[in-house]
Amino acid sequence: MGNNASILKNKLYLYITEFFAGMSVMAVELGASRLLAPYFSSSQIVWTIIIGTIMIAMALGNIYGGRSADKKPDPDVLYRRILIAAIWIAAIPVLGKYVIIGIAGVIIFTINSNYLIWAAFIACMVVFVFPLFLLGTVTPSLVKYTVDSLDDNGKTVGNLGAANTIGSIIGTFIPTFVSIPAVGTAVTFLIFSGILLVLALIYFINAKRGVKKSLISVILFIACCVFGHDSSFAFWENDITYEGESVYNYLQVKEDDENVILSTNVLFGVQSILKKNEGLTGMYYDYAMAAPYMAGIKEKDELDMLILGMGTGTYATQCKRYFGDISIEGVEIDDKITDLAVQYFELPEDVPVTTYDGRAYLNSIDKKYDVIMVDAYQDITIPFQMSSVEFFTLVKDHLSEDGVMVVNMNMRGQKEGNITEYLSDTIANVFDEVYTVDVSFNTNRELFATNNTEVLKVFEDNLAKEDNEDLSAMMEKVALNLNSYEKGDYLMTDDQAPVELLGMKVIDEIIKNEVEYYKDIYDEEGIEGLLKAM
Repeated sequence: MGNNASILKNKLYLYITEFFAGMSVMAVELGASRLLAPYFSSSQIVWTIIIGTIMIAMALGNIYGGRSADKKPDPDVLYRRILIAAIWIAAIPVLGKYVIIGIAGVIIFTINSNYLIWAAFIACMVVFVFPLFLLGTVTPSLVKYTVDSLDDNGKTVGNLGAANTIGSIIGTFIPTFVSIPAVGTAVTFLIFSGILLVLALIYFINAKRGVKKSLISVILFIACCVFGHDSSFAFWENDITYEGESVYNYLQVKEDDENVILSTNVLFGVQSILKKNEGLTGMYYDYAMAAPYMAGIKEKDELDMLILGMGTGTYATQCKRYFGDISIEGVEIDDKITDLAVQYFELPEDVPVTTYDGRAYLNSIDKKYDVIMVDAYQDITIPFQMSSVEFFTLVKDHLSEDGVMVVNMNMRGQKEGNITEYLSDTIANVFDEVYTVDVSFNTNRELFATNNTEVLKVFEDNLAKEDNEDLSAMMEKVALNLNSYEKGDYLMTDDQAPVELLGMKVIDEIIKNEVEYYKDIYDEEGIEGLLKAM
């Protein structure tokens, strides 16, 4: 190590390198989840893919780094790798989303099943494996440079491991609770890229070499900052009213002459909608309004409603508009969505919203309700703790004697053993009366559950007292298409609720049906015909 920089002589800088390398690995891993989530969801499946591919990268980096350090124990090589990793990570905000969309498009047209798994896996491999492979070479290289004798090698390796672990801990908390909510995913990548860049630059400046490489790296980093600070995930859109991130979600608000829409996915899905003309939405919220009639709203002085998964309050707003003096409470885990509800979606001031997990909230209160709306399922991201027999038993315990639970199931499957069957069978194990209605021109299904055996009569009697023509027509449509659900053998529990795998199968069905049309155009007219159709 005779030609090494003087900064390494007391080995402190090597420990600092280990610390920031560990911090950056975890920050990139968390950033990867946020970069992929708007396109592929933030389900356990996607997290498994991210963790798996990153561990592959780190393992290969450990092997290569150890062998390379034995052959050429030169710190210049290590800090060059850190320099390259820094620039690659800085380039992710610039190019990452284009690569992900490109890979997703190719996979949809070439793979017949498991689209989500393949697209997320290949995207993760292409975007994240190389820089994390380079960072994986840090630890074995530093061991080579810090261990002088066998007398204290255990202590030295232990100190390096501790530095890496402490850095990893900090790198876990800062992106989640500080940088991503405050400045977004793109800037978070740039922050940690900058840390690695500074780490390498200090070494090369102290060593008085590598000036050309350092200068090029700084120029590239500045270019990435200029072109990569834009946090837009929907880069093809130019009419977005609001786009941002919270601890839990990607958030997008779009507005036109008739609607204000919230989406947590850049490609599809409407999580909440506000109709500016104050009419019905034409979506599942309209169907779910059958629940207050089933609970006897026209016969009660006041009806108490709880909404688990409040979103921006579409259901609450509609119920207030059409039913007037109704007591509504909401529970929403994402406080930023609640802020958007007030800012863009005209959430009524007399509707309190608690920032909490829906199930945890039920566990913390004793109150009973006439209607409980469960609307916490979002594409493939279905909270397993809100899909089990234990959860639905808890909901039943918080319903009045003739109370009704309505559940919005957003992915209606066709094949046997799909997610809607599992959910419906689980609910039917808790409630005596279960009815379903499919939402027209959509993949949603509304499920109504109660222990009141006279629920259909109550529905009919209360509907007869409704004098709003639009709402009456909508409820007549629900009544005409309402089906009694026969309990099957599927059951989900807190111990076993494979919601991600079940949801992925339905997404495969939906994508396959949607893409089939475009595949036929491509087969007949080629790429030109496909571009015209899109």
